[in-house]
Amino acid sequence: MNRTRPRALLTATAGVLAVAALSSCSGGAAAAGGDGGEGGRKEVPPMRISVNLTGDRAKAGEPVTVTLAEGTLREVTVTDSKGAQLDGKVSGNGKTWTSARKATPGTAYAVEARDAAGGSAKAAFTTAAPEKVNKLTLAPGKNTTVGIGQPLSIVFDHPVKNKAEVEKQLKVTTSNNTEGSWGWMQDWSGKDRVDWRPKTYWTSGTKVTLDATLSGVDSGVAGGWFVRDYTTSFSIGKHQLVKVDLDNHRLTLLRDGQTVKDVPMSAGTPGGEKASWRGKTVLMSKEGTINMRSETVGLGDAYDKMVDYSMRLTWSGMYAHAAPWNAAYFGSANKSSGCIGMSDADARSVYDQVQVGDPFEVTGSDAKGTQALNNGYGEWNLSWDEWQTKSALR
Repeated sequence: MNRTRPRALLTATAGVLAVAALSSCSGGAAAAGGDGGEGGRKEVPPMRISVNLTGDRAKAGEPVTVTLAEGTLREVTVTDSKGAQLDGKVSGNGKTWTSARKATPGTAYAVEARDAAGGSAKAAFTTAAPEKVNKLTLAPGKNTTVGIGQPLSIVFDHPVKNKAEVEKQLKVTTSNNTEGSWGWMQDWSGKDRVDWRPKTYWTSGTKVTLDATLSGVDSGVAGGWFVRDYTTSFSIGKHQLVKVDLDNHRLTLLRDGQTVKDVPMSAGTPGGEKASWRGKTVLMSKEGTINMRSETVGLGDAYDKMVDYSMRLTWSGMYAHAAPWNAAYFGSANKSSGCIGMSDADARSVYDQVQVGDPFEVTGSDAKGTQALNNGYGEWNLSWDEWQTKSALR
């Protein structure tokens, strides 16, 4: 049961939470005009307000409410120690003002209210410091240009139990009103993650902005509080995708529906753990020359190689890359340890032209199954209806 918090009624003698009456004259609490007092001045009645949050350990995560004892509120400002103000509005009857945002933990606030009669009252409070702070990591990076399959992805440092409350604060704006939805999952790292993907692949040239107004939101048990907002933006680049045919051993790069590159390749050896994943995946990163070691993906001591033109497709270690040691099988058989291998020249050409975020659509029977939702960006393997069920607001 919620317990009603006692409110401090503020008057001119209220101690720490002081109240002052405003006047157009410098010497007294009076307003110009009228004939009710000496010199034709009319006294302004003392203004009394109460604030729902008080003291130096006030409860965070609640809107700030300012209530006027008598008269009509004209305006209220609530400002934190960094100078940022909480937006809010006065009720229809002019008696209360409520902030649109919640108070953030560990933050000092100053309150100033003015009424229609010219009176003013001030108050101050500080919210209790959080025991734990939750933070997040955003992808893609700010002001980047990415391919048509790139989702907006957020990974949280700590668990998010209050998923619906968090999702309500995540606003995606696009330049062409793209339809999309959030979907929750556990990231490959084991952390909570939420992605926003469009109903279909992005339209080239789309501008995307995320406003995550999370300050003052509680993640829930073991998650901690968010103490800041986040924003990022990115653009969608060329309309291109890569088709990988496991059974016919071909990789095709298409741009605007036209074939740009069609090359022979050799993918993962079928029939076991060395087989490739099928499904729609997304190019996560272009990593150039890297050291690939089989023990990092659970394949014992099968290989330890420096590999050129490496393009990551999954967290589990599936790449497209140069594999000159497998040249005898390009176009004829799948004989790799799970990756999509090409000649040096072909891998370089593909690497130079693809964008992070380009979809790789892998088809064929020579696979060990469909890429998992959280193994990189696997959300395109769900239908639109299936994806929407992943939202905490459905």
